[in-house]
Amino acid sequence: MQDVTKWLTQLHADGVSLTIKQLLYYQTKTSLMNLAPRKTIQSKLAGSYLAKTKGRGMEFDEARHYQPGDDIRSIDWRVTARSGKTHTKLYREEKERPIFILADLSASMHFGTQLLFKSVQVAHLAALIAWSASKRGDRVGGLIYNQHRHVELKPFTRQKAVLGFLHGLVDVHAPNDVQAGDFKLSDACARLRRLVHPGSLIYVLSDFQQLDETCKQHLSRISRHSEVIAYSITDPFEHELPMLSSARSLEITDGVSQQSLILGEKQVANQYKQAHQQHFNGLAQVLRQCKVQTLSITAANALESQLIKQGVFNR
Repeated sequence: MQDVTKWLTQLHADGVSLTIKQLLYYQTKTSLMNLAPRKTIQSKLAGSYLAKTKGRGMEFDEARHYQPGDDIRSIDWRVTARSGKTHTKLYREEKERPIFILADLSASMHFGTQLLFKSVQVAHLAALIAWSASKRGDRVGGLIYNQHRHVELKPFTRQKAVLGFLHGLVDVHAPNDVQAGDFKLSDACARLRRLVHPGSLIYVLSDFQQLDETCKQHLSRISRHSEVIAYSITDPFEHELPMLSSARSLEITDGVSQQSLILGEKQVANQYKQAHQQHFNGLAQVLRQCKVQTLSITAANALESQLIKQGVFNR
Protein backbone atom coordinates (compact mmCIF):
# COMPACT_ATOMS: atom_id res chain seq x y z
CA MET A 1 0.00 0.00 0.00
CA GLN A 2 1.24 3.43 -0.87
CA ASP A 3 2.65 5.42 2.05
CA VAL A 4 -0.21 7.59 3.31
CA THR A 5 1.90 10.53 4.46
CA LYS A 6 3.86 10.65 1.21
CA TRP A 7 0.71 10.45 -0.91
CA LEU A 8 -1.04 13.21 1.03
CA THR A 9 2.06 15.40 0.78
CA GLN A 10 2.19 14.83 -2.96
CA LEU A 11 -1.39 16.06 -3.25
CA HIS A 12 -0.91 18.93 -0.78
CA ALA A 13 -3.76 17.34 1.19
CA ASP A 14 -4.67 16.71 4.82
CA GLY A 15 -7.61 14.42 4.09
CA VAL A 16 -10.17 16.87 5.47
CA SER A 17 -9.97 20.12 3.50
CA LEU A 18 -10.07 20.50 -0.27
CA THR A 19 -7.88 22.66 -2.50
CA ILE A 20 -7.45 23.23 -6.22
CA LYS A 21 -3.92 21.78 -6.04
CA GLN A 22 -5.35 18.40 -5.05
CA LEU A 23 -7.70 18.39 -8.02
CA LEU A 24 -5.08 19.54 -10.53
CA TYR A 25 -3.12 16.39 -9.66
CA TYR A 26 -5.60 14.25 -11.59
CA GLN A 27 -4.95 16.05 -14.87
CA THR A 28 -2.10 13.58 -15.41
CA LYS A 29 -4.13 10.51 -14.37
CA THR A 30 -6.72 10.45 -17.14
CA SER A 31 -5.65 7.00 -18.35
CA LEU A 32 -7.40 5.59 -15.27
CA MET A 33 -10.85 6.37 -16.68
CA ASN A 34 -12.47 4.94 -19.79
CA LEU A 35 -15.40 7.12 -20.82
CA ALA A 36 -16.28 5.14 -23.96
CA PRO A 37 -20.05 4.67 -24.30
CA ARG A 38 -21.66 1.33 -23.47
CA LYS A 39 -25.14 2.30 -24.63
CA THR A 40 -26.31 3.39 -28.06
CA ILE A 41 -25.95 7.17 -28.23
CA GLN A 42 -29.27 8.90 -28.79
CA SER A 43 -28.07 12.46 -29.16
CA LYS A 44 -28.18 13.89 -32.67
CA LEU A 45 -25.39 16.38 -32.08
CA ALA A 46 -22.15 15.91 -33.94
CA GLY A 47 -19.11 14.95 -31.91
CA SER A 48 -16.42 12.40 -31.14
CA TYR A 49 -18.39 9.20 -30.43
CA LEU A 50 -19.36 6.62 -33.02
CA ALA A 51 -23.00 5.80 -33.57
CA LYS A 52 -24.21 2.49 -34.98
CA THR A 53 -25.83 4.24 -37.91
CA LYS A 54 -23.91 4.35 -41.16
CA GLY A 55 -23.30 7.54 -43.10
CA ARG A 56 -20.86 10.16 -44.27
CA GLY A 57 -18.62 10.79 -41.27
CA MET A 58 -15.03 11.04 -40.17
CA GLU A 59 -14.45 7.40 -39.22
CA PHE A 60 -14.10 4.61 -41.83
CA ASP A 61 -16.18 1.54 -40.95
CA GLU A 62 -16.07 -1.00 -43.79
CA ALA A 63 -16.20 -1.57 -47.54
CA ARG A 64 -19.13 -3.34 -49.20
CA HIS A 65 -20.29 -4.07 -52.74
CA TYR A 66 -21.45 -1.02 -54.67
CA GLN A 67 -25.22 -0.57 -54.69
CA PRO A 68 -27.31 1.63 -56.99
CA GLY A 69 -27.59 5.09 -55.44
CA ASP A 70 -24.22 5.00 -53.67
CA ASP A 71 -22.10 8.13 -54.02
CA ILE A 72 -19.42 7.42 -56.62
CA ARG A 73 -17.04 9.58 -54.53
CA SER A 74 -17.13 6.84 -51.90
CA ILE A 75 -15.91 4.07 -54.18
CA ASP A 76 -12.95 2.20 -52.66
CA TRP A 77 -10.72 1.90 -55.72
CA ARG A 78 -8.10 -0.27 -54.02
CA VAL A 79 -10.58 -2.93 -52.96
CA THR A 80 -12.31 -2.63 -56.34
CA ALA A 81 -9.03 -3.23 -58.18
CA ARG A 82 -8.08 -6.11 -55.88
CA SER A 83 -11.41 -7.90 -56.02
CA GLY A 84 -12.50 -7.03 -59.54
CA LYS A 85 -15.87 -5.84 -58.20
CA THR A 86 -16.90 -2.29 -57.34
CA HIS A 87 -16.86 -1.58 -53.57
CA THR A 88 -18.07 1.45 -51.61
CA LYS A 89 -16.61 2.84 -48.41
CA LEU A 90 -18.97 3.16 -45.45
CA TYR A 91 -18.40 5.49 -42.52
CA ARG A 92 -19.70 5.73 -39.01
CA GLU A 93 -21.26 9.02 -38.06
CA GLU A 94 -19.66 10.77 -35.14
CA LYS A 95 -21.91 11.96 -32.34
CA GLU A 96 -21.24 13.87 -29.17
CA ARG A 97 -22.08 12.82 -25.61
CA PRO A 98 -22.13 15.40 -22.80
CA ILE A 99 -20.85 14.21 -19.44
CA PHE A 100 -22.58 15.23 -16.21
CA ILE A 101 -21.19 14.73 -12.72
CA LEU A 102 -23.42 14.85 -9.65
CA ALA A 103 -21.16 15.37 -6.61
CA ASP A 104 -22.66 14.90 -3.14
CA LEU A 105 -20.81 17.03 -0.57
CA SER A 106 -23.55 17.00 2.07
CA ALA A 107 -23.08 16.51 5.82
CA SER A 108 -22.86 12.70 5.81
CA MET A 109 -19.98 12.92 3.33
CA HIS A 110 -17.82 14.92 5.73
CA PHE A 111 -16.73 11.79 7.52
CA GLY A 112 -13.63 9.62 7.39
CA THR A 113 -11.68 7.44 9.82
CA GLN A 114 -8.49 6.62 7.91
CA LEU A 115 -7.21 8.48 4.85
CA LEU A 116 -9.79 10.99 3.60
CA PHE A 117 -13.23 12.38 4.25
CA LYS A 118 -15.72 10.79 1.86
CA SER A 119 -16.43 14.29 0.53
CA VAL A 120 -12.76 14.76 -0.39
CA GLN A 121 -12.72 11.40 -2.17
CA VAL A 122 -15.83 12.44 -4.11
CA ALA A 123 -14.08 15.64 -5.22
CA HIS A 124 -10.99 13.69 -6.29
CA LEU A 125 -13.08 11.26 -8.32
CA ALA A 126 -15.11 14.08 -9.86
CA ALA A 127 -11.90 15.86 -10.86
CA LEU A 128 -10.53 12.72 -12.50
CA ILE A 129 -13.72 12.23 -14.50
CA ALA A 130 -13.75 15.89 -15.56
CA TRP A 131 -10.11 15.84 -16.70
CA SER A 132 -10.67 12.56 -18.56
CA ALA A 133 -13.70 14.00 -20.36
CA SER A 134 -11.79 17.14 -21.29
CA LYS A 135 -8.95 15.12 -22.75
CA ARG A 136 -11.42 13.30 -25.01
CA GLY A 137 -12.92 16.61 -26.13
CA ASP A 138 -16.22 16.01 -24.33
CA ARG A 139 -18.38 18.71 -22.86
CA VAL A 140 -18.31 18.62 -19.05
CA GLY A 141 -21.03 19.82 -16.71
CA GLY A 142 -22.67 18.81 -13.49
CA LEU A 143 -24.33 19.54 -10.21
CA ILE A 144 -22.44 20.00 -6.93
CA TYR A 145 -24.39 20.26 -3.69
CA ASN A 146 -24.41 20.18 0.07
CA GLN A 147 -27.34 20.49 2.47
CA HIS A 148 -27.27 24.30 2.23
CA ARG A 149 -26.96 25.00 -1.49
CA HIS A 150 -26.16 23.63 -4.90
CA VAL A 151 -24.28 24.77 -8.00
CA GLU A 152 -25.36 23.83 -11.52
CA LEU A 153 -22.83 23.86 -14.32
CA LYS A 154 -23.98 23.45 -17.91
CA PRO A 155 -21.68 21.31 -20.07
CA PHE A 156 -18.93 23.16 -21.92
CA THR A 157 -15.79 22.09 -23.72
CA ARG A 158 -12.17 23.04 -23.11
CA GLN A 159 -10.05 23.23 -19.99
CA LYS A 160 -11.82 26.36 -18.79
CA ALA A 161 -14.98 24.30 -18.15
CA VAL A 162 -13.03 21.81 -16.05
CA LEU A 163 -11.40 24.53 -13.97
CA GLY A 164 -14.81 26.10 -13.35
CA PHE A 165 -16.11 22.74 -12.19
CA LEU A 166 -13.12 22.22 -9.86
CA HIS A 167 -13.56 25.66 -8.30
CA GLY A 168 -17.21 24.76 -7.75
CA LEU A 169 -16.16 21.63 -5.85
CA VAL A 170 -13.79 23.59 -3.62
CA ASP A 171 -16.35 26.33 -3.00
CA VAL A 172 -19.23 24.00 -2.05
CA HIS A 173 -16.95 21.80 0.05
CA ALA A 174 -15.69 24.71 2.16
CA PRO A 175 -17.21 25.18 5.67
CA ASN A 176 -20.43 27.15 5.52
CA ASP A 177 -21.95 28.90 8.53
CA VAL A 178 -25.31 29.35 6.83
CA GLN A 179 -27.76 26.91 8.37
CA ALA A 180 -30.77 27.63 6.18
CA GLY A 181 -31.75 25.13 3.53
CA ASP A 182 -32.35 21.41 3.36
CA PHE A 183 -31.15 20.35 -0.08
CA LYS A 184 -31.19 16.55 -0.42
CA LEU A 185 -30.15 13.85 -2.88
CA SER A 186 -33.74 13.69 -4.17
CA ASP A 187 -33.58 17.43 -4.95
CA ALA A 188 -30.25 16.94 -6.73
CA CYS A 189 -31.66 14.09 -8.83
CA ALA A 190 -34.68 16.21 -9.75
CA ARG A 191 -32.43 19.05 -10.88
CA LEU A 192 -30.17 16.62 -12.74
CA ARG A 193 -33.13 15.21 -14.61
CA ARG A 194 -33.92 18.67 -15.93
CA LEU A 195 -30.30 19.34 -16.88
CA VAL A 196 -29.31 16.21 -18.79
CA HIS A 197 -29.96 15.50 -22.45
CA PRO A 198 -30.66 12.10 -24.05
CA GLY A 199 -27.47 10.23 -24.81
CA SER A 200 -25.51 11.75 -21.93
CA LEU A 201 -23.11 9.93 -19.61
CA ILE A 202 -23.92 10.66 -15.97
CA TYR A 203 -21.81 9.95 -12.90
CA VAL A 204 -23.51 10.08 -9.49
CA LEU A 205 -20.97 10.26 -6.65
CA SER A 206 -22.49 9.84 -3.18
CA ASP A 207 -22.80 7.61 -0.13
CA PHE A 208 -26.52 7.33 -1.00
CA GLN A 209 -27.53 7.75 2.63
CA GLN A 210 -30.53 9.73 1.38
CA LEU A 211 -31.54 7.36 -1.40
CA ASP A 212 -35.34 7.18 -1.33
CA GLU A 213 -38.30 6.44 -3.59
CA THR A 214 -38.15 9.91 -5.16
CA CYS A 215 -34.46 9.43 -6.05
CA LYS A 216 -35.30 6.03 -7.50
CA GLN A 217 -37.99 7.50 -9.76
CA HIS A 218 -35.69 10.23 -11.08
CA LEU A 219 -32.75 7.88 -11.69
CA SER A 220 -34.98 5.36 -13.44
CA ARG A 221 -36.28 8.05 -15.80
CA ILE A 222 -32.78 9.33 -16.54
CA SER A 223 -31.39 5.85 -17.23
CA ARG A 224 -34.01 5.29 -19.92
CA HIS A 225 -32.19 7.64 -22.29
CA SER A 226 -28.70 8.00 -20.81
CA GLU A 227 -25.96 5.88 -19.27
CA VAL A 228 -25.81 6.33 -15.49
CA ILE A 229 -22.88 5.16 -13.36
CA ALA A 230 -23.09 5.42 -9.57
CA TYR A 231 -20.01 5.46 -7.37
CA SER A 232 -20.90 4.55 -3.79
CA ILE A 233 -18.35 6.24 -1.53
CA THR A 234 -17.91 4.56 1.86
CA ASP A 235 -15.64 4.48 4.90
CA PRO A 236 -14.42 1.24 6.58
CA PHE A 237 -16.17 2.24 9.82
CA GLU A 238 -19.48 2.02 7.92
CA HIS A 239 -18.83 -1.66 7.19
CA GLU A 240 -17.42 -2.98 10.45
CA LEU A 241 -16.30 -1.82 13.87
CA PRO A 242 -12.60 -1.72 14.78
CA MET A 243 -11.64 -4.55 17.15
CA LEU A 244 -10.04 -3.67 20.48
CA SER A 245 -8.27 -5.89 23.01
CA SER A 246 -10.83 -4.92 25.66
CA ALA A 247 -14.40 -3.63 25.55
CA ARG A 248 -14.84 0.13 25.49
CA SER A 249 -17.94 2.31 25.35
CA LEU A 250 -17.93 5.05 22.71
CA GLU A 251 -20.30 8.00 22.57
CA ILE A 252 -21.31 8.86 19.01
CA THR A 253 -23.56 11.55 17.54
CA ASP A 254 -24.90 12.62 14.16
CA GLY A 255 -25.19 16.21 15.32
CA VAL A 256 -28.77 15.71 16.47
CA SER A 257 -29.06 12.54 18.53
CA GLN A 258 -26.46 10.75 20.65
CA GLN A 259 -25.99 7.10 21.60
CA SER A 260 -23.42 4.68 22.99
CA LEU A 261 -21.56 2.07 20.96
CA ILE A 262 -19.50 -0.74 22.53
CA LEU A 263 -16.22 -1.55 20.82
CA GLY A 264 -14.29 -4.75 21.47
CA GLU A 265 -17.25 -7.13 21.84
CA LYS A 266 -17.44 -9.76 19.11
CA GLN A 267 -21.22 -10.17 19.22
CA VAL A 268 -21.81 -6.43 18.88
CA ALA A 269 -19.26 -6.27 16.05
CA ASN A 270 -20.96 -9.12 14.15
CA GLN A 271 -24.40 -7.56 14.52
CA TYR A 272 -23.05 -4.20 13.34
CA LYS A 273 -21.34 -5.78 10.32
CA GLN A 274 -24.39 -7.78 9.28
CA ALA A 275 -26.75 -4.82 9.64
CA HIS A 276 -24.55 -2.55 7.55
CA GLN A 277 -23.90 -5.23 4.92
CA GLN A 278 -27.65 -5.62 4.55
CA HIS A 279 -27.95 -1.85 4.19
CA PHE A 280 -25.36 -1.65 1.41
CA ASN A 281 -26.80 -4.68 -0.37
CA GLY A 282 -30.16 -2.94 -0.32
CA LEU A 283 -28.69 0.23 -1.85
CA ALA A 284 -27.02 -1.76 -4.62
CA GLN A 285 -30.27 -3.59 -5.37
CA VAL A 286 -32.25 -0.35 -5.63
CA LEU A 287 -29.68 1.16 -7.99
CA ARG A 288 -29.72 -1.96 -10.16
CA GLN A 289 -33.51 -1.68 -10.36
CA CYS A 290 -32.95 1.84 -11.70
CA LYS A 291 -30.70 0.39 -14.44
CA VAL A 292 -27.71 2.15 -12.89
CA GLN A 293 -24.26 0.59 -12.98
CA THR A 294 -22.85 0.64 -9.44
CA LEU A 295 -19.22 0.75 -8.35
CA SER A 296 -17.74 1.17 -4.88
CA ILE A 297 -14.92 3.42 -3.73
CA THR A 298 -13.53 3.63 -0.21
CA ALA A 299 -12.25 6.81 1.42
CA ALA A 300 -9.55 4.75 3.15
CA ASN A 301 -7.26 4.31 0.12
CA ALA A 302 -5.84 6.48 -2.65
CA LEU A 303 -8.25 6.74 -5.57
CA GLU A 304 -5.75 5.79 -8.25
CA SER A 305 -4.69 2.58 -6.49
CA GLN A 306 -8.33 1.48 -6.26
CA LEU A 307 -9.09 2.18 -9.93
CA ILE A 308 -6.00 0.28 -11.04
CA LYS A 309 -6.97 -2.67 -8.85
CA GLN A 310 -10.57 -2.65 -10.04
CA GLY A 311 -9.54 -2.27 -13.65
CA VAL A 312 -12.17 0.44 -14.17
CA PHE A 313 -10.21 1.86 -17.07
CA ASN A 314 -10.76 -1.43 -18.92
CA ARG A 315 -14.48 -1.61 -18.14
